[in-house]
Amino acid sequence: MSEAALVMRGRADAIAALRSHWPEYLVEAWGLGLFMLSAAVFTTLFEYPGSPVHRAVADDTVRRVLIGAAMGLTAVGIIYSPWGRRSGAHLNPAVTLTFWRLGKVAGWDALFYGTAQCLGGLAGVLFALALLGPAFAMPPVTFVTTTPGAPGTGVAFLAEFAISALLMSVVLAVSNSATSMRWTGVAAGTLVALFIAIEAPLSGMSMNPARTLASAVPAQRFDAFWVYCIAPPLGMLAAAELRRFVGAGVHCAKLDHDPGVRCIHCGHEPAADEVRR
Repeated sequence: MSEAALVMRGRADAIAALRSHWPEYLVEAWGLGLFMLSAAVFTTLFEYPGSPVHRAVADDTVRRVLIGAAMGLTAVGIIYSPWGRRSGAHLNPAVTLTFWRLGKVAGWDALFYGTAQCLGGLAGVLFALALLGPAFAMPPVTFVTTTPGAPGTGVAFLAEFAISALLMSVVLAVSNSATSMRWTGVAAGTLVALFIAIEAPLSGMSMNPARTLASAVPAQRFDAFWVYCIAPPLGMLAAAELRRFVGAGVHCAKLDHDPGVRCIHCGHEPAADEVRR
């Protein structure tokens, strides 16, 4: 096939994907945007010095645990929401890339998912700025940016790699077990809460290039930005390769595979009496 024919075919495939799967792309944008808005609200509530909640909860570890719990619940809510069940609630280019590597997400879907996640996350941060004003933009909240902690960039990289690998390992294990698959969202949300409470002082706890980008752009703060672009995908891909090495299968790219909702990844179409589109 000639180069021109390949270009034309690629363009046609991209248009077809947009026409057919645009609702899933919008859901991914909505999901990360909502997650970033939640992160902005709860971080400002607990960390802005002028907040009465900040003054009431003096211990920074306790505040971090409470923020983690709020964000874990936010993640669970998005995953199990009707819209989250529609797209699979990746909310993270590293997650989408990993499922693409596993052959569970088509190439154009992966590209449009990643683009939607980045744009949605940025929209969520900008909306939070309009809602919360200087309290959100000023230190120590600073647009909820993720930057290396006191131990330095190297430790932040290793920490991001480790938590990303652990998250994907758990997601793959739980979502592909018939007895536990319905708990995948709970497992993922629990890990998000634990990582914020425990790991955040090392790297800011991102695991998500789009999440870091969404905060970095309005803050104009790109401290060790490469860490958050490279370590999470590498960690999640490592988890996927380990699963492939041991010969464990992967059913689908969705975190919650509701039989009543169509799936653009595995081709599932619900029966007429099950449809929840």
